[in-house]
Amino acid sequence: MARRGFWFILVVASVLLMLLDCCHGSFVGICYGRNADDLPPPDKVSQLVQDHKIKYVRIYDSNIQVLKSFANTGVELMIGIPNLDLLPFSQFQTNADTWLRNSVLPYYPATKITYITVGAEVTESPENISTLVVPAMTNVLAALKKAGLHKKIKVSSTHSLGVLSRSFPPSAGAFNSKHAHFLKPLLEFLAENQSPFMIDLYPYYAYRDSSNKVPLDYALFESSSEVIDPNTGLLYTNMFDAQIDAIYFALSGLNFKTIKVMVTETGWPSKGSPKETAATPDNAQTYNTNLIRHVINETGTPAKPGEELDVYLFSLFNENRKPGLESERNWGLFYPDQTSVYSLDFTGRGPVDMTADANATSSNGTTWCIASSKATQMDLQNAINWACGTSGNVDCTAIQPSQPCFQPDNLVSHASYAFNSYYQQNGASAVACSFGGTGVIVDKDPTYDNCIYTRTGTNQTLASNNNTTAAISSTPSSSDKEVYTSISTSALLLTFILFLLDLV
Repeated sequence: MARRGFWFILVVASVLLMLLDCCHGSFVGICYGRNADDLPPPDKVSQLVQDHKIKYVRIYDSNIQVLKSFANTGVELMIGIPNLDLLPFSQFQTNADTWLRNSVLPYYPATKITYITVGAEVTESPENISTLVVPAMTNVLAALKKAGLHKKIKVSSTHSLGVLSRSFPPSAGAFNSKHAHFLKPLLEFLAENQSPFMIDLYPYYAYRDSSNKVPLDYALFESSSEVIDPNTGLLYTNMFDAQIDAIYFALSGLNFKTIKVMVTETGWPSKGSPKETAATPDNAQTYNTNLIRHVINETGTPAKPGEELDVYLFSLFNENRKPGLESERNWGLFYPDQTSVYSLDFTGRGPVDMTADANATSSNGTTWCIASSKATQMDLQNAINWACGTSGNVDCTAIQPSQPCFQPDNLVSHASYAFNSYYQQNGASAVACSFGGTGVIVDKDPTYDNCIYTRTGTNQTLASNNNTTAAISSTPSSSDKEVYTSISTSALLLTFILFLLDLV
């Protein structure tokens, strides 16, 4: 009896732990394209991803070196079967079985693979390959079932917005009828297997090709005006939401209301050809920063408020071998030497930027001191130690764990808070923002979320931070919600197990 009771408890606990593992908020990942001849080796890329606290990565194939590099990192991978392989995968089950056995199973679960994309934007391909997608997906799923992984690894396929015939207004969103033969079985597959509809969205192209109709601030999440859907009365302040809702309305129009949408590519280029005037580092930083905050805050869309939405930014690196206009080679967040094209915080909680060039907005003549993003990690750590020690005498409580300015947890952010506190305490002079050349004076308030940066003439920041800490306790952020949910669920699990133990 005792043994049976033990195994019963073990099974129930396993189920509850699975439920706990599957529940997460919306996330932002990154696409790791490799169409270049100057990229760092995969192990360096893996370290770069971890250094920037990126937890979700999409690759476009199943490269063995890449899979190995992400082993035991906790990073979740979306891998792909390229269009060129659709024919053999669709024709013979053995091809899918062999691929899984050779390209996935040797590295799983050390490398955490969660999605397999079968084909990419096949409706844009000049070859008639769309009919191969569902048979190939079916064979891949069958291979996963044989390995007992079909519940842990989801199978889908990615699409461009061209799969729609109409996308505006969002409520009129509809799939292009010429793809009906391909879409119906695809959507049936996704619904049956609870896989997401994967879409690649690029408001940049909509603006570039129709700048007389699409305002730049609407494409960049910066619009102060609203676009009203005449059919639903829903208000849209950015193009991204409108495009997502167009997909949802198109799915609903075919009576597929349970399929979730996942954005497998979106972003903004930092450089373009002469006529691509909107392809700038500032616009790329603005779009991606606003997008991250929009996703992490779990805002949802006007038609799906609060709906979970997972998004992958394109892309990790600039790729010098991509054909086409100059913008095609400049979507990366990093140059091949791993330096940043512009500053971006994947937590969604930090300032838009912490470099002098980006802080061009004046605030009544007030200035702040922040850390240079070009400073070395050693110099920043030494400067923080000095500022927060007896020499600088700065109260650095706010950058300690669980305090308002701890996130994002990196040296540039922590140093910026410490630098500014010292700067303001010592007359806001240029000398007080030196820090061995690592300090930068800016005239845009670096305050973000509940992290308040002092300014000349104000009293202790800590008082404000104490108040905001109370606000955090009553209104948790999206990341806090995940922690609270995990704690609550774990407590429930423990209570339930103790209850069962008492019974047996």
